[in-house]
Formats: sequence, structure tokens, C-alpha cells
Amino acid sequence: MSKAISQVPIAINEPVNSYEPGSSEVKSLIATYKKMWAEKIEIPMVINGKDVKTNNHVRLQSPQDHQHDFGFYHQGDMSHVDQAIDTALAAKAKWNALGWEQRVSIFLKAADLIAGPYRDIINAATMIGQSKNVHQAEIDAACEFIDFLRFNAEFMTEMYAEQPISDNGIWNRVEYRPLEGFCFAVTPFNFTAISGNLPACMAMMGNVVVWKPSDKQIYSAKVIMDVLKEAGLPDGVINMIFTDGKETAEKVMAHRDFAGLHFTGSTRVFQGMWKMIGDNIHNYRTYPRIVGETGGKDFVIAHPSANVEAVATALVRGAFEYQGQKCSAASRAYIPQSLWNDVKKVMENQMSTIKVGSPEDPSNFVNAVIDKNSFEKCKGYIDRANASSEATVAIGGKYDDAKGWFVHPTVIETTNPQYESMVEEIFGPILSVYVYQDADWAETLKLVDSSSPYSLTGSVFSQCRYAIDEAYKALENASGNFYINDKPTGAVVGQQPFGGGRASGTNDKAGSKMNLLRWVSVRSIKETFVSPKDYKYPYLG
Repeated sequence: MSKAISQVPIAINEPVNSYEPGSSEVKSLIATYKKMWAEKIEIPMVINGKDVKTNNHVRLQSPQDHQHDFGFYHQGDMSHVDQAIDTALAAKAKWNALGWEQRVSIFLKAADLIAGPYRDIINAATMIGQSKNVHQAEIDAACEFIDFLRFNAEFMTEMYAEQPISDNGIWNRVEYRPLEGFCFAVTPFNFTAISGNLPACMAMMGNVVVWKPSDKQIYSAKVIMDVLKEAGLPDGVINMIFTDGKETAEKVMAHRDFAGLHFTGSTRVFQGMWKMIGDNIHNYRTYPRIVGETGGKDFVIAHPSANVEAVATALVRGAFEYQGQKCSAASRAYIPQSLWNDVKKVMENQMSTIKVGSPEDPSNFVNAVIDKNSFEKCKGYIDRANASSEATVAIGGKYDDAKGWFVHPTVIETTNPQYESMVEEIFGPILSVYVYQDADWAETLKLVDSSSPYSLTGSVFSQCRYAIDEAYKALENASGNFYINDKPTGAVVGQQPFGGGRASGTNDKAGSKMNLLRWVSVRSIKETFVSPKDYKYPYLG
């Protein structure tokens, strides 16, 4: 039992290493990458804190060299899902009873481990398994994950401190209980930080978790579990399984004690899970919490007053960093006719200097897309644009799968604002541009709002404050994160809470207190110091 009102260390965003050529940090990271690249790693599931191995071995391959074998992971079956659920529920009482200071200390220690001895390891695992360059790995696997852990600790204590008022002779208070049952975390390939945060934030609030990471992110997922175990996470609190997605969801969501879903992935999969929950709603002990961040078709719209170089740079960075495989990546742009030739020229100049290749070479700005399916999808959009009467490949358009799944940055220009690449989520380094007539600014704002079912991120570029205000109002529901004169990517924990609505998710804002509130169930407590001894109120005389 705590005998103090403790304050956690003030959260400050983790400084980002620059990895400048010749720097000590880049030498250290690349040396770690090469060492880990040469190893053959075996990755078991982790249930009740123990390594769980099977006879079903799945080869691990790197997107930048799909012939390179760097090990395997142990794929489980539905018996392992049962074990993970049972283990989590068995661990729940003891974990719930642990003081919050003890819980939060584990995750603060994990943050310091990542900032220190594990920094190169988690970054290199992300580079090898997910094909991120040194900068993209640093801002994700190291810095953002550290920020999630530290800021969540601060948010949690702020939440606990929020208490109701009391009246004469009465003490009112609330407590923030963990959910009753177990939680299920389903995480994506594209952000190591998201993969770590989804199960960790639920566990920090006192919940127990079954965690299924993407099979394309298993290497860095293993590092996350290694860090949490070294930080002192008790056995059974977070259980990591590698099992079939659909079968796992069906089993988890049919369980009476299922209490919450924390999901990042495709809209279709999330909607399917929501339906499963609805179909099972009569079975549950309590109504499950459902939090999901799904797809995006993120926009940039430039006003005729916009700065050409600023627009072009935002498009190059926003569309092509991490091969466009960010939920927030710029995927469709609306450029006025008066600016397009100049914007295109600046983009051509910038894109001509972009190097494409393995993350092992830190000078490569663009690396490989995640797998063959992604490569073929991107290839299809490029080929169809080349054959279309209403679209052209204006810049780029190369692709090569001889060694890795490499798709070069590509800009498709179309005369049809409803052309497939303008409205469909691609998740690759392909930006589609629709050139509008300057006089059609207001109509184009309506087009931006109505052309996509998604509402995740978006940007407006303008030097006219009236135009910015007009876009701000017209696009109120078109994005959950709205940027003014900046690219639509790069939300920072504690600064820009992240999430969107419509088909992009439940907009519960990762990186904020709002998200943590979803993983607690509040109990109100009223204590009366001197209890009434007669039923009669004064009005009865």
C-alpha cells in the first residue's frame, strides 16, 4: 500500500538522433544491423513469461532481400490462444492488486532500456524486418515508443488525480479500475511504436493482455517482449502469440471474459471484428471497449497562394517516407493549375536525388515495401496508370523485385478526381495529383471532403489566412489530424494526439489521456461521515 502521493518524472519527448554521416550513432547502429543481419534468429511465442515453441516454423525474410533467411518464428494454433487467455486471467488478480507506482515503474524502466542499451537493437530489428531507414527507425522504434511509455505514465497520474467535488460531511472520490476480463491487442507491421504501445498502455492501466503482432513485424515484436521482461513485467500480464488472425479473433471474441479490443490495421478486418463482437454481445460479462485505428487516404490541398517549395517538399516527404506505408502518408493531392508546373518541377528535382535500396546504406531515403503482395499492388496501380486515358505517370514509375520489393517514388497525375488511385488506399510510395482550376478552390474543398470514406490526416497549404480558415471549416470532418502548411505525417506523442474518424477508426487518440480512459472502468465512491438516523427530511416537519 502506497504511503505517498507520488509524482512520475515529467515526460519530455525523446531527442531524435540525427545519424549524420560519420557520426558515432550511425556507426554503432549500422554495426548492430550487420551483426543482426548475419544471425539466424529463432523467435518463440511468449505465454506466461515462458518461451513457447512449436513444430511449425515460419521463415523470416527481409523486404530488402527476400532471398535472405535470417531465421524463423514458431507459429501457434488455437490451443496457444486458449493458453494465453487462461494465463492472462490467472495473472489478473495479482497484477490488479499491485500499486500503480509499481506498475508504472516497469514501463518507465522499459523506456530507459530502449533509450539506452536496446536503442540500436530495436532500431536494427525494425530496419531488417520492416525495411525502415535509420531515420524512420529512430523516430518510430526508439523515440515514439519511448514517448508513449513516458507520456502514458504522466497521463495516467493526471487521470488518477481528476476527482469530483465533495459537499459538507461527504467525501466523494473515484477510482479508475482496470476492465473486468482480458484485453486483446492486434498490431500492424508499419510502426514498432504502435505495436508496443497497444498492449503496454492497457497493461499500464492494470489490464492483462493477449497480444497478436503482425507476422511482418515479429522481429521487433520480440525485442519489445525482451525489453518488457527485462524491465520486470510479471509473467502472464502480456502474452505474445503468433496465430492465424481470423481464427484467433473468433476464439478471443467468443470468450465470456473478453473486455476490450485495441486494434491498428485494415478497415475491413476491424469491421469484421466489430461484427464478431456484436454477434457475441449477449455472451460477455461486460460490454467490451473497442478502439481501432484503421485506414487512410490522406490529402494535401494547396491554395493558389501556397509556397511552391513548401508544397513540393511536403509531398515528397509526406508521400514517400517509409515508402508511403504510414496510415498518415500523403496519398492524394489537389494542386491549383497556376502552381502545378512549378510544384512538379521542384518535385522532379528533389526526387531525382532520392536513393532507393537497403536500409544498411543510410543514404537510401526509400527502402522496400513490406512484401510481395504490396509490391504487386503498387505495380498494378503504376501499370494501369500508364495504360489509362485519364491518368499518366508524371514522375517515377520504376519497380524491381529481383532482390527486394522495391517500388520507386511515383507521382500519378489524373484528370479524373475519382480515378482509382485518387480514392483507393494504396499503402505504397504512390502519390496521385489532381490539378484543379484556381477559381474552383471552394468546389475542390468539397471534393476533398467527399472523395474518400477515410478521415485520418490532411493538410492545407496557403499564405492566405482567409483561405486557411475556409479550408479549416470545410474540412472539419475530413481528418482527425489536420495540418496547416506542413505534411500530414509525423504526429508526436504529447503534441498531436493521433487518430481519425469515419472509416479511419474510432478516433480515440493514441498519445493522449483520451486513449487511456478507454482502458479503465470508473467506480464512484461516496463516504458520509455522520449518517442520518431518521428517515424524515425537514420538509416533513
